[in-house]
Amino acid sequence: MDKILQSTNPNEVGKASGVTVTNDGATILKSIPVENPSAKILVNISRTQDDEVGDGTTTVVVLAGELLREAERLVSQKIHPQTIIAGWRKAIDVAVNSLNECSNDNSDNPELFRQDLLNIARTTLCSKIVAVELDYFSEMCVDAVLRLNGQPIEMIQIIKKLGGQLKDSFLDDGFILDKEFGVGQNKCLINPRVLIANTPMDTDKIKIMGAKVRTSSVTKVAEIEAAEKRKMKNKVLKILNHDIDLFINRQLIYNYPEEIMTDAGVSTIEHADFEGVERLALVLGSEIVSTFDHPELVNFGTCERVEEVMIGESKAIKFIGVPKGEACTIVLRGSSQHIIAEAERSVHDALCVLSQTVITKRTVLGGGASEIYMSLKVEELARITPGKQALAIEGFARALRCIPTILADNGGYDASELVSQLRSAHSHGNIHMGLDMNKGTIGDMRELRVYESLKSKSQSLISAHEAAEMILRVDDIIRAAPRQRQDPRMH
Repeated sequence: MDKILQSTNPNEVGKASGVTVTNDGATILKSIPVENPSAKILVNISRTQDDEVGDGTTTVVVLAGELLREAERLVSQKIHPQTIIAGWRKAIDVAVNSLNECSNDNSDNPELFRQDLLNIARTTLCSKIVAVELDYFSEMCVDAVLRLNGQPIEMIQIIKKLGGQLKDSFLDDGFILDKEFGVGQNKCLINPRVLIANTPMDTDKIKIMGAKVRTSSVTKVAEIEAAEKRKMKNKVLKILNHDIDLFINRQLIYNYPEEIMTDAGVSTIEHADFEGVERLALVLGSEIVSTFDHPELVNFGTCERVEEVMIGESKAIKFIGVPKGEACTIVLRGSSQHIIAEAERSVHDALCVLSQTVITKRTVLGGGASEIYMSLKVEELARITPGKQALAIEGFARALRCIPTILADNGGYDASELVSQLRSAHSHGNIHMGLDMNKGTIGDMRELRVYESLKSKSQSLISAHEAAEMILRVDDIIRAAPRQRQDPRMH
């Protein structure tokens, strides 16, 4: 289910900007104020999962929580935490090995591999807001990632445009910047030389903080303004020396410099947000410049054309035929800001998981199948382990089974019935069986096409184990008083 996050910032209360609707684990945990130090560790692992893999942010926290619940039970039976940790370490090795065993690699067959990626995208997106157009968005994300061809994921630009509905979103093979050209400038450029800069282009500020200028008359003020104008004009002429057709600046460009550039036939784009500028420089193969004394040392960006396009009701600028041909843009449409923002989080999760899968190439079955498989292998280890460590290993196996249990609960089905059926099926060698959430029974995950990325699964397993072990090692929380400062008057 989704959560509505209401901001406590007094400036945002009551406004639409103060409300977020999401079911992305990392976003929820990032937004809620957490006081408990152990809880902060759990928030951190969900963030790491989000940065490393993109998906599985809720799984990792749930798994760490279950491991701690098992540990608490064992500690209350007078089993020492170090014994539990030793048992867990054996269990995690077995779990990771068995996960690798049941993983699949179809990378040598492009057709099958694309199908794998589509299945992973469907599994990632099916619990998100874009599930209404599941196949459409899955195709879109897979096409975007396969275009990358090993390039970094930053090449995919996501822009959000209000209006229309979710299925009006589309993938465009150019690079689209959500900005407009200056007034009266050329709106279509063929093979332009592009200069990307991060420099102040405003004349009417005296830049030193707190500086005061005293003058005796208005003429003196006019002289200061004229001097500032001259300074600005010199700067613009230096920029024009670079012999460019398009000037893109991260900061604002005021009317006067824009006017000079328009007269010189140079188009300008101002205030391109920092991520936009960074991405654009990457895609056009140029650098971001902030001094203009040596035109011969600058790498200029190029592309086949730059033109203004209409998306819905608003304008944007499209770069066609960029040198890094892998670049593309996903344009998200939707009827409200909240829907588009949640769609962006969902698409971002899918893109991250897919780009990781393209590198690691291995997939595992979802729907609780791989967790049950791991828990049975870990239980086998528990049976042959002597001493108290066996209890800890059993606890680890129980914690792994919590994922299918919670899946069944979230679907509104009888969890204990389904999980025991799953265990029985796996014990008889049917290791492809998992939960079929449409019918509320168990089913073959290969037929239902429920796949997940091996990297996502193993990362969440390892992160959850490390965090749980770290918290388990703590026996006491001590409120450390801040170091007292000596009063300087004492000396």
